[in-house]
Amino acid sequence: MTDYFIGLMTGTSMDGLDVALVRFGDHDIELVAAHTYLLPDTLNTLCQRLCEPGADDIDSYGRAHQWLGQCSAEAVNQLLEKANVSAEQVVAIGSHGQTIRHRPDMDHRFTLQLGDAAIIAELTGIDTIADFRSADMAAGGQGAPLVPAFHAWLLGKRQNPTVIVNIGGIANITYLPAESDSIFGFDTGPGNTMIDSWCQLHTGQAYDDNGNWGASGNVNQELLANLMTDAYFHRPAPKSTGREYFNVQWLKDYVGDAKPIASADTQATLHALTVHSIADAIRPLARGRCDVYVCGGGAHNGLLMRSLEQAMPAHTLDTTAALGLDPDWVEAACFAWLARCFIKREPANVPKVTGAKGPRVLGCLYPGVN
Repeated sequence: MTDYFIGLMTGTSMDGLDVALVRFGDHDIELVAAHTYLLPDTLNTLCQRLCEPGADDIDSYGRAHQWLGQCSAEAVNQLLEKANVSAEQVVAIGSHGQTIRHRPDMDHRFTLQLGDAAIIAELTGIDTIADFRSADMAAGGQGAPLVPAFHAWLLGKRQNPTVIVNIGGIANITYLPAESDSIFGFDTGPGNTMIDSWCQLHTGQAYDDNGNWGASGNVNQELLANLMTDAYFHRPAPKSTGREYFNVQWLKDYVGDAKPIASADTQATLHALTVHSIADAIRPLARGRCDVYVCGGGAHNGLLMRSLEQAMPAHTLDTTAALGLDPDWVEAACFAWLARCFIKREPANVPKVTGAKGPRVLGCLYPGVN
């Protein structure tokens, strides 16, 4: 373990940048240092607005793209100072960027992320790899999820069937059969995005801390059943989605003119929606005992974790901390790994997961002055 890589990831809440400094072995990873950079409120608001269905302000897009690039570079430089590591010691940065549109099912398919990688490379002096989804989409794939390949690389063959559940804004799963190199995965639907949006709308808080507000309400079974009829949940994989699909307007469309439901009961129901859509996705893949590990912000939501355990009594449930990787840093570490794959010119997509025609090297290089 000698060379450093950096992974940059922004979450659906858009309140901060997760930055991970890592070193890689043959099939292991060392998290050397990590840092969360809080975005300016004005930039957060601008990014949130660009995610709204129908938003098409080109000037706002350009401003946010450049500004997020600046913040990303500042976050990297803060991390390096914190870790006492020089830019010259870093091989490359892998920057996911902030997705504001992901349209893999349109006639003219595209994916769009904020965070100007040229700015990151210029202000850090480090080679920056970005735009990880486009090559897979050009090959007919969904461009997402990208983490299954990293999960498989990290965990290798396992004695028991294993599922990694990332509960970020959107939830996705990676299924690794026992003693097999096979990989399968897809986006299951909303993770925290509906929970967070409803919480922000009704309490002014960015997220439901530990699921406490949701736990104060009661699941409305009629609304839950109605939401679960959405076509996305019944569509076969490969499939991926985003907040341009699952958002408050989506919820309001299902509620319609029905009898009003208490906001806390709706929050409890949105928690149940996340849990049921994940459990329903795992159930046909792992019919016997399965080890399930959760990462992402949802790993800190007590209500989600308790409910998942109840929904999957035949499976063991833990966070990825049990595997030696902090659940908060799995995705940032993944994009450091994707940058490493690009540098080595190794394909990093999983065609069975994304639906691409074949393996592809992912990303584009923006050279740094170092």
